[in-house]
Amino acid sequence: MVQRLISGVLAGLVFLGVILLGDGYYSAFLTIVALLGYREFVKLNQFPSFRWDVIVGYLAVLLLSIPTMPFGWEAISIESCTWLLMFLLLSATVFSKNKIHLEHASLLFIGAFYIGIGFRYMVVTRDLEHGVFWTLLTFFCIWASDAGAYFVGRAIGKTKLWPAISPNKTVEGAVGGLAISVVVALVFYFIYPEWVGFWQAIGIALASAVAGTLGDLIQSAYKRLRGVKDSGNLLPGHGGALDRTDSWLIVFPFVHFLGLLPN
Repeated sequence: MVQRLISGVLAGLVFLGVILLGDGYYSAFLTIVALLGYREFVKLNQFPSFRWDVIVGYLAVLLLSIPTMPFGWEAISIESCTWLLMFLLLSATVFSKNKIHLEHASLLFIGAFYIGIGFRYMVVTRDLEHGVFWTLLTFFCIWASDAGAYFVGRAIGKTKLWPAISPNKTVEGAVGGLAISVVVALVFYFIYPEWVGFWQAIGIALASAVAGTLGDLIQSAYKRLRGVKDSGNLLPGHGGALDRTDSWLIVFPFVHFLGLLPN
């Protein structure tokens, strides 16, 4: 428990530091985490690390997770990257004479898109006007929901939320996490009412809590399918990159698609 607490605090301080630094530091940091997350996805599916279709997946994650390129280079669009990824992975089934199965190509495609797009929208959020504010608001709502669900669930949780996938989650915990997420969002609203509206803050809190819980359950379901407890061992006591970012990957694109953050 002590090791988990120390590693969590240190990782949190580093992460907050790169958020404040912004520019290329935040983007580079998230890109590294995205590639580590994809490596865990590849290992979960027991794919060879250096097979060429897997390498194509790494390249897609790299390109998808970077919305702006350095040195004035033009970033590849999501549509172009997605089509090229699909084309190359399907081509791999042909050139390998079906040694690379269609199921392999499909899994690598899903993994690259799921991870790459999730991290892309984290970078997009930081690049907004008042990007630190929007990034911290969204992250704090996610973390408040997680922490609230944990502590409320331990205190009064009795009704299992989805025992077949995540036996420790409770309905009471989920509701408590949602309520605490709303409280945190309102704190941001009262401090900076000129930047975020009342109902906008409520919407971000609700979306973060609901989509964040679903993101957690998605990863839990996949790990249960693969028979593992954690996706990796990046942080002592915290598991891998995907374990730490499963809710982020869903929440950040979701709040953008709902129009809750500025364009």
